[in-house]
Amino acid sequence: MSKFRSHVQCMKQSDLFRDNAENCLQLAESAEGQPAYNRYSRMAEAWTALAREQDWLDGEVPPMTIRRPKPSSHVL
Repeated sequence: MSKFRSHVQCMKQSDLFRDNAENCLQLAESAEGQPAYNRYSRMAEAWTALAREQDWLDGEVPPMTIRRPKPSSHVL
């Protein structure tokens, strides 16, 4: 059990989230029926979004810049 804990402690939180997303995708592939497939697919998307957010929180991804359109120079 101590080997597992040390392995988990060394992994970044975002990598754990990505592992969860991968597990959900595998469950989706083996799901019986569309509702279960949809559920696991949505869970995978949510874990992936959490991983991206965690990367941002950890400072590994710069914040997105919002580009605003320049005001037009012509007046009607």
